[in-house]
Amino acid sequence: MSKSIPADIAQKSFEEALKELEEIVKRLEGGKSTLEESITDYTRGTQLKLHCEKQLEAARLKVEKLVPQADGQHTTEHFDHG
Repeated sequence: MSKSIPADIAQKSFEEALKELEEIVKRLEGGKSTLEESITDYTRGTQLKLHCEKQLEAARLKVEKLVPQADGQHTTEHFDHG
């Protein structure tokens, strides 16, 4: 399976991609699709998941925290929640 993200998915916001992924999961869980439809949905779902993961990682890298310095100034550094 290809790890590339189709252009129509790459243009989606995180929220749009997540909503479509949730719809695919519901269809797959419903079990009413043909095998071919399920395979198509599964493939698109993995592409949507990858797109969402990439967007989350990009957002994580943008998150910074303010760190007070001894002189009263502040600097920023990457936020590490762990």
